[in-house]
Amino acid sequence: MKILVGLSGGVDSSVTALLLKEQGHEVIGATMSIWGKSGVYKNIQEKLNKLPKKPTHGACLGPDEKEDIESAKSVASQLGIDFHIFDCAEQYEEIVLKNFKEEYLQGRTPNPCIWCNSLIKFDVFPYLAKLNGINFDKFATGHYARIEENNGRYILKRGVNPKKDQSYFLYRLKQEQLKNILLPLGGYTKDEIRKIASEHNLNVADKPDSQDFYEGDYNELLSVQDKEGNIVDRNGKVLGKHKGIWNYTIGQRKGIGISAKEPLYVVELKKDTNEVVVDFKDTMMKNKLIAIETNWIGIEKLSGEIKCSAKIRSSSEPEDVIVKSLPDNKILVEFINMQRAISPGQSVVLYDNDIVLGGGIIDEVK
Repeated sequence: MKILVGLSGGVDSSVTALLLKEQGHEVIGATMSIWGKSGVYKNIQEKLNKLPKKPTHGACLGPDEKEDIESAKSVASQLGIDFHIFDCAEQYEEIVLKNFKEEYLQGRTPNPCIWCNSLIKFDVFPYLAKLNGINFDKFATGHYARIEENNGRYILKRGVNPKKDQSYFLYRLKQEQLKNILLPLGGYTKDEIRKIASEHNLNVADKPDSQDFYEGDYNELLSVQDKEGNIVDRNGKVLGKHKGIWNYTIGQRKGIGISAKEPLYVVELKKDTNEVVVDFKDTMMKNKLIAIETNWIGIEKLSGEIKCSAKIRSSSEPEDVIVKSLPDNKILVEFINMQRAISPGQSVVLYDNDIVLGGGIIDEVK
């Protein structure tokens, strides 16, 4: 089989290519470039050029991208496979960064990695490869998740290692995408992957994992002027000032700048009144949400009501929920246990044991 492997310059995608080659497949390596060269990128680059060089922490988006590309190129050379680079910066800015900016300015907390996976990494990227004459049967990445076929339907499952499971970030993939994807690392732990890389002397064996989609200050990407407003309590009492609601996230405790007898947390961001609402921790617990723009994988479509489990952030464990279908591709998700800091803009992902049923974008918290 001829397989295109998305090489990021990290250990996971590198071992993915290695394993597939050892299985006898014809492997082609490719990296997508998403760091732009104009507009906001140019301003950030000019700013960074004036600062002392600091070690990168491996963010997906950043001016150190060229180093990751060189790393991926080096691994391809080690493995003796062809290597290509495809410029996806324009599409990334139009799709991922545009959504990121719109959501933050609305006082919501988006997850750009989810949009990138479904619309860029598993869509634009392999499409550009074929457009440039590269023929392949499957597209593979180093995500820790599993794909299985069940009666003609492709099922996404959690990786066997709960601490590294990345199925949360893939819940928006469509059947046509899942049909053409290989995820060889779903049955491995991270330690096992690093051991394989070390045993084969891959020069990325000890490379740190990416920690975030962007290493710098998010305001650099938002590129907007300060908009002063009030920080208020639940009763509307003014406690202080802020310079933009996009500087805060639901559940935030540090950096609010307000003294109180107990720690204060951001509990609501009001775009219409330009207010940051704060309160004490015991008022942040909720158990109901409405999600929009749902996508289904484990089932064709939800009708009525089901009991399953759900995650409202990638690092948490699934919790028991009751999910009800609503008009206009929406769902009501009710957790059995109260949840802290449910954030509009983030995703709720639904599971049946290890199977990803689907999910949606959190729109309202009840």
